[in-house]
Amino acid sequence: MADIAAVLGRLTPEEIEELRSLGPNGYLNRRLTDALDRAAGGPGAGRGYYVPNGNVSSTGGQHVILRSDVSGWLFGPPQPA
Repeated sequence: MADIAAVLGRLTPEEIEELRSLGPNGYLNRRLTDALDRAAGGPGAGRGYYVPNGNVSSTGGQHVILRSDVSGWLFGPPQPA
């Protein structure tokens, strides 16, 4: 698996902004998972940067979110309550 900074650095500014707008635990849409795959090297290469969160959509598809360390890189560490 490639370096997180390198993979995220290959995303467009619009893709980064869309990820940030979702927040650290937002569900990724197909466009964003495809973008992460592209940035990581090709179809399916981004798996691991995003992971299933255990929830399913109304159509039965698995919801995916950014892996915690990828999310931390984008959003910083979680703040204590």
